[in-house]
Amino acid sequence: MGVTVLIVLAVVLLLIVVVVSKSLLVIPQAQAAVIERLGRFRTVAAPGMNFLAPFFDRVRAKIDLREQVISFPPQPVITQDNLTVHIDTVVYFQVTDPQAAVYEISNYLIGVEQLTITTLRNVVGGMSLEETLTSRDSINGQLRGVLDEATGRWGIRVARVELKAIDPPPSIQDSMEKQMRADREKRAVILAAEGQREAAIKTAEGQKQAQILSAEGAKQAAILGGEAERQSRILRAQGERAARYLQAQGQAKAIEKVFAAIKAGRPTPELLAYQYLQTLPQLAQGDANKVWIVPSDFGKALEGFAKMLGAPGEDGVFRYQPSPDDDRPAPDRAEEDAEVSDWFDTAPDPEVAAAVRAAEEVARKEVPALGDYPSSGARRPQQGDHPSSGARPVPKQDSPQLQRPTVQPPQQLPPGEQDVPPPL
Repeated sequence: MGVTVLIVLAVVLLLIVVVVSKSLLVIPQAQAAVIERLGRFRTVAAPGMNFLAPFFDRVRAKIDLREQVISFPPQPVITQDNLTVHIDTVVYFQVTDPQAAVYEISNYLIGVEQLTITTLRNVVGGMSLEETLTSRDSINGQLRGVLDEATGRWGIRVARVELKAIDPPPSIQDSMEKQMRADREKRAVILAAEGQREAAIKTAEGQKQAQILSAEGAKQAAILGGEAERQSRILRAQGERAARYLQAQGQAKAIEKVFAAIKAGRPTPELLAYQYLQTLPQLAQGDANKVWIVPSDFGKALEGFAKMLGAPGEDGVFRYQPSPDDDRPAPDRAEEDAEVSDWFDTAPDPEVAAAVRAAEEVARKEVPALGDYPSSGARRPQQGDHPSSGARPVPKQDSPQLQRPTVQPPQQLPPGEQDVPPPL
């Protein structure tokens, strides 16, 4: 009796446990369960604790509500140019309606895979291999649009579709590698040729500029050299002309002094004869003079010369008498000076002066310094010396003209202070 009661109690407890386990359902987060009652859809159990009617309600399927990623194996696809390529695809989708995912399609995973394959073949079949390799974004967008529209009634939302790999046939890959290699070699050759061309252009431009600058320098040097030579010749000619003029003035002045002294002394024929006799040995000193003859009528010639130039005095001796022409006025020195005043003007033109200064700057680098001349008896060139004379200085550039010495007319000395005439 007691054993029977214990058995009954155990059965009751077991029944209670089974009923409780059948009436309670716990759903994890991000999942959903489709509940059926007696084979008919009743509800979708939300995450958490759910109560079911024991022996009447059952769970048809549990659906994962998170976004899922499915990678499909490579699929052979024929392109528009009849080339077979293998394409791997990755689909990102999420179940939004568990009831439609269970009752609208038997297996939504297989449905998504097959739909992706067929849509991919349709899209890639209208493209060439080159377009397929370069149009990944376009293919992804078309696949996503078609899949999202087709799986919407299945309670599935397609988020993204990506082409993971596009593998052409090995022969096509080899051809593509050769083409790529040839293209890169072509670009390398083009870049090398362009570099050589740029280098040649730059080199030619540099040589051109160098030749232009060298020609301009030679031209300027020739111009400056010519201007300097011209100015040097002009200054040398002016100096020689002025030197000859001054020398002629000096000789004229000496002759005037000598004749003035002779006229003032009134020499007698005896004095003239004595001076003549003193000059005879000098005439005989020449190397070419072998025989020299003194005329016998030398005295008569002197006597006639004295009678011609002089007049007899109280003692009967002929003496020199100045002619009336000797009292004529002296020539106007101002007019003569005005005629030759420009002979001593050595101020060059401004352009010539600038050219000469530039030439002097170049010449200073080539002419040795004053200390480099040999220490001999020859006179060293001094700054300011005239090019045609070793002692006459060249006037400075700022002086308008050369200061010519003023020639004073001969002064008439009193008879008692007149100079004694030098011997002839």
